Amino acid sequence: MTSQRRVVLYIDSLKLGGAERVTLTWAAWLQQAGWKPIVLTRKSIGWDFYPLPAGVERVVEPADAPWMHRLGPLAFPFRVRRLQRWLAVQNVGLAIGVTSLPAIKLLLATRLLGVPCVVSERNFPPSKRIGRIWSVLRRLSYPWAGLHLVQTQAVGEWMKTHLGAHRQLLLPNPVQWPLTRFRPSLDPHAWLSSRGCGSTDPVLLAVGTKADQKGFDRLVRWWIPLAQADARLQLVIVGLDERRYHGRDQQADLRALLVDQPELQARLHFPGRVGNLADWYARTQIFVLSSRYEGFPNVLLEAMAAGCCCVAADCPQGPADLIQDGVNGCLLPAAASDAQWVQLLGTLLTDVGERQRLAANAIEVRELYDPAALQQRLTQALECLVGEAAQN
Repeated sequence: MTSQRRVVLYIDSLKLGGAERVTLTWAAWLQQAGWKPIVLTRKSIGWDFYPLPAGVERVVEPADAPWMHRLGPLAFPFRVRRLQRWLAVQNVGLAIGVTSLPAIKLLLATRLLGVPCVVSERNFPPSKRIGRIWSVLRRLSYPWAGLHLVQTQAVGEWMKTHLGAHRQLLLPNPVQWPLTRFRPSLDPHAWLSSRGCGSTDPVLLAVGTKADQKGFDRLVRWWIPLAQADARLQLVIVGLDERRYHGRDQQADLRALLVDQPELQARLHFPGRVGNLADWYARTQIFVLSSRYEGFPNVLLEAMAAGCCCVAADCPQGPADLIQDGVNGCLLPAAASDAQWVQLLGTLLTDVGERQRLAANAIEVRELYDPAALQQRLTQALECLVGEAAQN
């Protein structure tokens, strides 16, 4: 393996999440294509949730010196310089920044090194605020990228217009089928049974780690009248663990929505992080994506591949790329009322045949988002980029 074939994939952490999972998928693809991938994160290995693919190196940025801590944000140029020196020592031939802040930092660090840099936004930028200074740095640095990996055409068009991201590759997320399994593994039947649920109790399922983005407060609100009408209906939200997110206990915030309905408390469930999502998809009657915004919803893609009946909000961006309303799932307008959501979910809960029809059509995503074709698209584009850099 030559040093010119070393590639770094830089992301904040490898915690539970779609961006983190895709980063490791790309690392595995690059390793198979003859690269030496290095996954670099700012946060420690203690945050890692997913297993590291074979042949992929794992590195954590050095901790800030005390004087850098004291400087706070003013130490940012020194952090960029530290990253630049590390890239030079590693003799990296290609750099990929995943999500906004790591991408900005990587673009600044590679600017004078002659290393081609690729950027991958993982959300719709107008919906995910990153602060004024970061926004200015993004507008400055994004035109420098050799390539932008975009998940949907709508995101790509916005980035061309507002961020000068003109060289793009449309690369939706791949779907791995069968879904990979790893620890922790919680059997949904046993876990729910231990909490008083019957084996045939109907379940609404949602998955995510960021309650506000995923609209879980809205989902709880829609579930309340349905649960009042059906004493067996359970709501399961996978992914929210006991760690605080931005200083908030997300589970407690959602339970607080039931303060006037204490009888429903026992039917709102938080299994936390699980590595056997396929089993949870199989246990549900309806998978619900209640998100306020997305980049490209991995969990919706996986739920469809697993043969779930899926209902999603037509939020920016991604659900409309996956769901054809009434054909392979149900897509409600972003501005749909609570009453519309309750009516649709209630209808599907009572119509087994319609759920089965939508679920049967949903599995076609296994072919549409097959990893082999997407892997070839990515590796060919990166080879072209590196080849052009070598000629300049």
